[in-house]
Amino acid sequence: MTLNHPKLLRRSLLLTGLWHATGAWPLPPRSLSFPRDFGAHPDVRTEWWYITGHASAGSRLFGFQLTFFRSRVDATQGMASRLAAKQLIFAHAAVTDVKNRKLWHDQRIARASGDADLDQAHSSERDTDIVLRDWTLQRQNSPAGDVYSAQVQAGDFQLALQFTARQPVLLQGEQGWSRKGPEPTQASYYYSQPQLAVRGSITLQGQRHALDATGSAWLDHEWSEALLHPDAVGWDWIGINLFDGSALTAFRLRDKSGQALWDGGSFRAAPQTGQAHVRIFQRGEVSFTPQRRWRSPASQANYPVEWTLQTPAGLFHVKALVDNQELDSRASTGAIYWEGLSDLFDSQGRHVGRGYLEMTGYAGALRM
Repeated sequence: MTLNHPKLLRRSLLLTGLWHATGAWPLPPRSLSFPRDFGAHPDVRTEWWYITGHASAGSRLFGFQLTFFRSRVDATQGMASRLAAKQLIFAHAAVTDVKNRKLWHDQRIARASGDADLDQAHSSERDTDIVLRDWTLQRQNSPAGDVYSAQVQAGDFQLALQFTARQPVLLQGEQGWSRKGPEPTQASYYYSQPQLAVRGSITLQGQRHALDATGSAWLDHEWSEALLHPDAVGWDWIGINLFDGSALTAFRLRDKSGQALWDGGSFRAAPQTGQAHVRIFQRGEVSFTPQRRWRSPASQANYPVEWTLQTPAGLFHVKALVDNQELDSRASTGAIYWEGLSDLFDSQGRHVGRGYLEMTGYAGALRM
């Protein structure tokens, strides 16, 4: 079939029109392939690898998050200079010290030109292997399953963590193609690895805390050409590991009035229940209702730190363990947002899970 065929011609005109209108190509549904799709996708505009989790050291409970972002610089793609910044690599890291109700966070940014002799950052296309100076995230195969190693040397804290997969990859949306809005361009390729086992250490102001073997983590990897609807100001998202081995994802994208432009998520039952199927939530099936708010003294943003969450998997209550988990990333990605360790309760008030809540667009509309 040639491009002169009417169906292909119409599709070509449609895609060309969308490109000129939005500056982004729609991402077609496709099958993800591993280990290739563990790696970077430099032909796509925006990408991130995101690990959140919790672990204890004796009586101390800690939350942690590490995110690497890759952003393609369109204006430099045709440049031949070795100095041209073809990609930018950003990273955020944070630790929540629940006992002292304190959030520690740091950020990094560096260019990636593709020249190994010049770059301080790179992201491999073959597998998860991201380096940003002295911050790293790498994946390896082992008999026990996929193992991710993370190293972070920040100003007031250090992370030396390993995460071992205990469950298969969870493909979000339609087999890894996740809608984020009503337009064809508003979609991403997206998979998760919930229920990661955690070991390693967290060091705060020179004091090392060896972690117990009771923690769990969640990894998201997502890449997209144009994620947000033009009317979207931000999103609310949770990734929660339930104590029985299940995994709950839920999100909504908000407009400036606080109404949902799009929503979705998934629930995968624990393998040991014999019901290890995945329920993908459709638009209109998820609702976030704020219950209690906290105003940041730094940004004056007013964040809901407790939510009632309605999903096809049930009615839940989400509650932040520490109110002040706001991150100021204006030195890297340019945004102020809230991201923090939170607990999940079922409709009977039972504590059933723990994970992370992320809220963007409350301190100003998010731009991606």
